[in-house]
Parts: sequence; C-alpha cells; structure tokens
Amino acid sequence: MHRMKHDTTHPPTTILAKGFSPGFAALGLEASLLTTLEALGYEEPTAIQREAIPPMLAGKDLLGQAATGTGKTAAFTLPLLQRAARAPRRQPTALILVPTRELAMQVTEAVQRYGKELRLTVLAIYGGQSMGLQLQALRRGVEIVVATPGRALDHIRRNTLQLKHLQIVVLDEADEMLDMGFAEDLDAILEQTPADRQTALFSATMPSRIAAIARRHLKNPVEIRIAREPVKAGTAPRVHQTAYLVARPHKVMALGRILDMTSPTSALVFCRTRLEVDELTGTLKSRGYRAEALHGGLNQAQRDRVMLSFRSGQTRLLVATDVAARGLDIPHVSHVVNFDVPSAPEVYIHRIGRTGRAGREGAAVTLVEPREQRLLRNIEQLTKSRIEVASVPSVADLHAKRLTATRASIQEVLAAGDLDLFRAVVESLAEQGDAMAVAAAAVKWAYQSRGEERKEEEIPALQTRGDETRRVAPRYAPDSREPARGSKAGDRPDRSSQHSPSAARVTLHIGAGKTAGVRPGDLVGAIVNETGLHARLIGAIEVADRYSLVEVPKNMAGGIIEALSRTKIRGQKVPVKIVPE
Repeated sequence: MHRMKHDTTHPPTTILAKGFSPGFAALGLEASLLTTLEALGYEEPTAIQREAIPPMLAGKDLLGQAATGTGKTAAFTLPLLQRAARAPRRQPTALILVPTRELAMQVTEAVQRYGKELRLTVLAIYGGQSMGLQLQALRRGVEIVVATPGRALDHIRRNTLQLKHLQIVVLDEADEMLDMGFAEDLDAILEQTPADRQTALFSATMPSRIAAIARRHLKNPVEIRIAREPVKAGTAPRVHQTAYLVARPHKVMALGRILDMTSPTSALVFCRTRLEVDELTGTLKSRGYRAEALHGGLNQAQRDRVMLSFRSGQTRLLVATDVAARGLDIPHVSHVVNFDVPSAPEVYIHRIGRTGRAGREGAAVTLVEPREQRLLRNIEQLTKSRIEVASVPSVADLHAKRLTATRASIQEVLAAGDLDLFRAVVESLAEQGDAMAVAAAAVKWAYQSRGEERKEEEIPALQTRGDETRRVAPRYAPDSREPARGSKAGDRPDRSSQHSPSAARVTLHIGAGKTAGVRPGDLVGAIVNETGLHARLIGAIEVADRYSLVEVPKNMAGGIIEALSRTKIRGQKVPVKIVPE
C-alpha cells in the first residue's frame, strides 16, 4: 500500500526546544512508565524528550533533528511503548529502523528497559544473525521490532514480517542510513506499511535527502530542532582535555584503568542518571576507590555529608548527575570525568569548567562510545578547542605505572636512610643467594603489598578519529545504490584521484555480486556492522555479476577480511581477499 504524500500546502509545525519542564509526569506518560523512569533514576527530561514526547503521544508525525547523546532514544521509545501497550498483542505494532547492528541492540535494550512493566515483546533483527532464530521469534509473535533496513526488507519479502497491524514507524539516525545506501530499502519498507500509521524520523543533520523522505512519507509533521546555545570561541576552560574511545560494555573497566593511571587527587565524575551514578559508585568502591554518589535521590542531610567528605579529602571521587551538581561550592577538583559524552557543548563546557581554576592545572576526561564521535567533533568545532583522542591504557601500561610508583617509594626510603637494621637482613639473605635476587624479591614484595597484582583484563582497542582523517566519500550514489556517475561495474577504482599517498588503500575482492542480489548497501552494512568502521571510510564500491570490489583503508583490511569471514552477505558466506597491486 502506498503512503499518502506530504501535503505541501500545509507547512510543518516547528517547535524550538527551550524552557524547562518539571519532569516526565508533565509530558503525559502513564504511571507504569513513570514508575520505571523513577526506578532507573532519570531526574528530568532532556530537551528532545520534552518536545517530542507530547506530539508523539498525540499520534502526530514527527521530524526531529537531534544528535546522538541527547536522549532521543527515550524520546521515541516512551510514547511508542505507551501506544503499543494499548494495541493487540503478538502482532508487530511498532517498527524501529536503525542503520547498524550495534544500534539495533542498543535500542532493543532501551525498549526492554523502559517497558519493563508493560510486558511487551521486542525483537531485534539484523544481518549476520541467524535467520532461523528470527523466524521462530516472529512466528511466536512480537509487538515491537527493531531492525536494520536490509534485514527488515528481507523478512517483508518473505512474508515473515507482517506490517498490516503496524501503528508507528520510527527512523532513527536517518542520515546514517542514507550514508550507508539504505534509501531504496527505506522507501520500499514504508510503502508496505498502512497509510494511517504514525511516522517519526530522527536525524542529526537535515540535508535535502532527509527532507525528500519526509515529503514522501510524513504527513504534516511536527518539526523539532534542538537549538543549541551559541558558544563563543575560546570559552572552553584551559584544561588538558582527553577522550578515550571505548565500547559500552567496557566503559566501567576503562574508567577504572584510567583512574589507576592518572591517580586524581579529587575528581568529579558525571553520569546521566541516578542509576548510573549508584552503579558506578559501587563499582569504584569495589576497586578500592573512595567514592561517593550525589544525585536527586539524596535528602539534604545525606547531601551535606557527601559534600563534607569530598571537600575534606576523605572522598576522592564524587559521582554525580548534572542536576545534583548544580550550584556545588567546590574550590578545586583535579579531574572532571564525563562517563558519557554530554548532550550539548554548553553542558561539556560547564562540567569541565569545574577544574583548572585559579591558575591551577586541570584535566578533563571523556569516555566516548564509537557512535558518539560525531558529538565529540561538534564540541570541538563549537568551542574551538582540541580534545586529544587516546587509546585506553593497556595492562602493560598499568603494570609499568605501578612499578614506577613502587620504584619511587623505594627511592624515598633510600633517601631517608636509617637502613642498618634492614641491611643486616639483606646481608643474611645474600649469604644464601645472589644479592640482586634478594633485592628483586624485596621489590616484588613491596609491589604486591601495595595491592598491585590483582588480575587485569585487556580492554579492546577501537579505531580513533586519527584514522578518520583519511576518510573519503563513497564513490557510489547512496540514494540509488548504483555506481556514481562515470563509474562502471567491473571498472577498477581510480585511487590517484581520490586519495593522497599517505592514505594507503587496498581493494577487497568479494566473491558475490549482482547474480546473488548483492547491492552496494549490503557491502557497506556488512562491513560497518561487523567491524565498527565508519561508512565514510569506505571508498569505491563496484558490483559485477559474480563478484564485488570494495576499497578500504589498508591498515584495516586484515580485520575486515576476518570479520566478513564470520558473517553472511545476502544470506551466504562469501570468500574475501585483497586484490594484488
């Protein structure tokens, strides 16, 4: 069924996000969702949540511009859950389309978390996952489906994903989906949905391609743009700013590693929710840190006790939400840590402005998930300040640092003298063996006595933005999935016109092509999903009848080949190799 096109005679309603809402209760959410939000520790809605939830609850189509990290997942998930809870069960009522497998899993997790009290069934479907398991789950019945476009379309064409009862469709990170070549799939999916469905589209940017999709598939949408406060160049505090790229499952371990390496005298650690604050505080305490939590769930007496402990130095780490940290009278902190990238540059500036005061040196540390790198770039551009992107310290780095600290302590003891009593012990032990071995044993004992030999795990290294400086635009046309003008299927890429000599590239030969139904978007999706490589780092893509050629960074080719060997493209395993120069 074709969707009614946007009525151009009625301009979209525009709401500029500003002002303050007293809380989620004022937005029209039902008691079960409010109870869950309270249990999760969410203290107040973000701008996108305040502006998007009411019109979505009213059933209006919505066009939202908001970056990653602004809380837009909750902005569409909460009203979607409220509507799905009132619909017939065991039939897909809501469909959320996302660009990558990683985001599909994150959104699915969010739906399950927010909808805990509603007992709705949510299913994530994406490429690389067992089709059989997806088919079984769909046959049992689900109410909410989170999917990547390619796999959703496969199920629709197999008639295994029924859309006739669909009431709401959400397109999340729409600009990313277009960059990955999913434009045709999105059109094909939306044209199969009921004409009276509600549609919400979210995108960090609003290029003409997004506007075109909105005109085709949204009816008189409410348009929401999260307007950022202007930030003047040079307003960011003069502190050393470092960001560490780390996957979500390893963030807590990474923070512990960073704190072990930096040994802050006093640090303010920011989290988004009360629950995150409590969980992180407990983890830090278990690692031996003197940490306290500060959030809106504390009464005044508890708050006063925590602040007194932090100011006196008894507590070295204060873990807080932004709301709870407002108006804090803290003379100085050596480090500010953003456990998540702040939702807006002005929030980042306000946070890190708590260190580096009165001529003192300060440090700001931010943990960045791969999909939040764009948000970090926005902060840099608006503040005109440089944020160094570093790898999380390795286990070897940590051991070296601990040994250095042990050595420094021993040197202090040597400088203090008064060693006659202990020299006698060394002389006695040296009679039975080598004096150097005795000294090494003493150092080992000192190292262990500091509690420095606990088991440490390596944290997987991720691609940093340093690699992204070599990115180039794909040479295929993302909206049409055909090679770009001037490019023919089967032609070899012209590297010299696209890349500088320093940006080394190789071409991968993939043993499947048009005959197997392979399209450029399938190749981009498979590489991005399996490796985390940004789509813009993928160069020319050429699809012949029985094979495909994909240009990728040379230093990542081995990892891409290994990753693709573990997955399927258009339902089949395919051989991948590097084309000889």
